[in-house]
Amino acid sequence: MPWQKKTYREVHRGIKDIFPRLWRYCLLLTGATHHADDLAQSTCLKALEKSDNFQLGTDLDRWLFTIAKNMWLNERRAQAIRQSGSLSTNENVDILASRHTNPDVSIVHSDVLKSILQLPETQRIVVALVYIEGYSYKDASKILDIPIGTIMSRLSTARHKLSRQLTHYRDDVI
Repeated sequence: MPWQKKTYREVHRGIKDIFPRLWRYCLLLTGATHHADDLAQSTCLKALEKSDNFQLGTDLDRWLFTIAKNMWLNERRAQAIRQSGSLSTNENVDILASRHTNPDVSIVHSDVLKSILQLPETQRIVVALVYIEGYSYKDASKILDIPIGTIMSRLSTARHKLSRQLTHYRDDVI
């Protein structure tokens, strides 16, 4: 059908621009660069395969983030069944922090990302969507399929934890 080809083209075209943000979100979901690579690529593949489900005129990035979240949760469930262990967190975030030529900025970004990766996953995901990706509480609520009040609560708790972990930067800023 012609509309299916059009949605495929739109999804294919849009992935290129969104991919860096999608990968960063996948890193914050998984906590490891190699897992983020796999999840981001799998998300793009699934989005292309299911492009006829994408509604033209809606936000492709939100659709991709939702696919990534669902794929990650499915993998977590399958992993829990296969083994009774938990995901290990890889704190190697130099790739993200190294985007800045100023070494001081890179160090701060690296420390902040490491602190975010240490948050419980429910808080880490909300922080990624709202503070890093810039989604509104309402949009994050839709992506994660949870109430806005839960978004607000998780953000508040995460802010307090991050504030305690990063107090030395707060003193430098003031």
